[in-house]
Amino acid sequence: MPTPSPAPRIARGGKSIYGAPLGILMLEARFPRIPGDMGNGTTWPFPVLFRVVRGATPEKVVLQGARGLLPDFIAAARELVDLGAEAITTNCGFLTLFQAELAAAVQVPVATSSLMQVPWVQAMLPPGKRVGVVTVSSSSLTPAHLRAANVPLDIPVQGTEGGREFFRVLIQAEAADMDVALAEQDILDAGRALVARHPEVGAIVLECTNMPPYAAALQAELGLPVYDIYTMVNWLHGGLRPARFG
Repeated sequence: MPTPSPAPRIARGGKSIYGAPLGILMLEARFPRIPGDMGNGTTWPFPVLFRVVRGATPEKVVLQGARGLLPDFIAAARELVDLGAEAITTNCGFLTLFQAELAAAVQVPVATSSLMQVPWVQAMLPPGKRVGVVTVSSSSLTPAHLRAANVPLDIPVQGTEGGREFFRVLIQAEAADMDVALAEQDILDAGRALVARHPEVGAIVLECTNMPPYAAALQAELGLPVYDIYTMVNWLHGGLRPARFG
């Protein structure tokens, strides 16, 4: 009896880059991106595609509401999808303002901000507990940002503007060097101030995508769950490439 021919192995094309289904839209910045930062390639346990949006500085996006930058972000997101991205995220939580427009423009899943986790986390908390947000700039986090992420407008928020290093390096001076210990202390101080003012806070969501390096220290300090862009992007990627068992 003749041996059956093996089934043909067909490789499917249509992309420029393979094996990196997640695309990250990056601001144009020069401050250090240490491991854990969204813009550090070693942060991710899977390959990602990066695209810097020229002219989208932290000052313009955070302090100026990203005015006039939507076309640039749409163009960059489309380029990432054309390269091979199957989902898009961004490296600034304030880009939640562009959530609906980006999703409509690229027709793939888009998660612009870690703030989108707030409703999920709130649903997990016991009665009487609330989600609190630590952000790089509380004065810049407007109701429009919160509404775009389906976040309650009265959510407890604490910024890092009063700190010594984190806000100065990322926003105020866009410095090329950063004292990591001082930056961590700013995050811890903001977390402590948040729960001191709002003892009902039962979990923290970090708005800023540069805060994941300090999430473990904050969780240990407060004894509360801490969620950030790292937790959200891992969840997003998990749907693109589900684990295989058996």
